[in-house]
Amino acid sequence: MTAPVSAPIAGIALALAIACAAAPAAAKPRADNLIPSGKAVSCVSLQSIRSTEVRDDRTIDFIMNGNKVYRNRMEHSCPGLGSERRFLYKTSLSQLCSVDIITVLYNAPNLSPGASCGLGMFQPMVKAPK
Repeated sequence: MTAPVSAPIAGIALALAIACAAAPAAAKPRADNLIPSGKAVSCVSLQSIRSTEVRDDRTIDFIMNGNKVYRNRMEHSCPGLGSERRFLYKTSLSQLCSVDIITVLYNAPNLSPGASCGLGMFQPMVKAPK
């Protein structure tokens, strides 16, 4: 598993592969105890993305620096995303936005591209009160 990699290149689209980052269980927010908090936003900063957690074929949690979580729920299912749990995106901006497209990466052979799917809005999430 790897964390997001950043290699800024002016004027050239960035291609970044993201997979679930290995993190200690105590530090990683659990999906089943997260609730929406505030208004959804259309973009998140690439530099602030620490890791991702693919929940299913439509849902990705973006874990940001400081353990802030943004949940992206795509309008349509993205075949293979839930089982492969890794994806690629390309952007020439310093942000990942709801207008961007992700491509599922299949493990064999050699991270082959799969379905391409449009992202949704980024919903801030917080731990549910006990």
